[in-house]
Amino acid sequence: QVQLVESGGGLVQAGGSLRLSCAASGRTSSSYAMGWFRQAPGKEREFVAAISWSGGSTYYEDSVKGRFTISRDNAKTMVYLYLQMNNLKPEDTAVYYCAAGLPRDGTVVLSPSGYDYWGQGTQVTVSS
Repeated sequence: QVQLVESGGGLVQAGGSLRLSCAASGRTSSSYAMGWFRQAPGKEREFVAAISWSGGSTYYEDSVKGRFTISRDNAKTMVYLYLQMNNLKPEDTAVYYCAAGLPRDGTVVLSPSGYDYWGQGTQVTVSS
């Protein structure tokens, strides 16, 4: 089992920045890929960014490319996942979730269905 706890959300003006963090504990020795997803009111949960176990491969949804950066730190007993969000836009407003899941056939999955463990979410609100 893996436990995930997000932090770092908040209210920011358009053009501002936020850094989300996610602390993963438990069975972190497994080679989990990790990702960030978001869900706005009335919409389905959508992919934002993902990173391989080693951190060597990263993936981004088109609308956040060049603005968001995903990274991770595989410490001895904990794994830390980050999402640096710059030049935020009102359409980035959502609850952001971190997630962990095993790759399928060696490939990092970019859909929510590919992730087994989820955090509780952190609210990001961008005002215009």
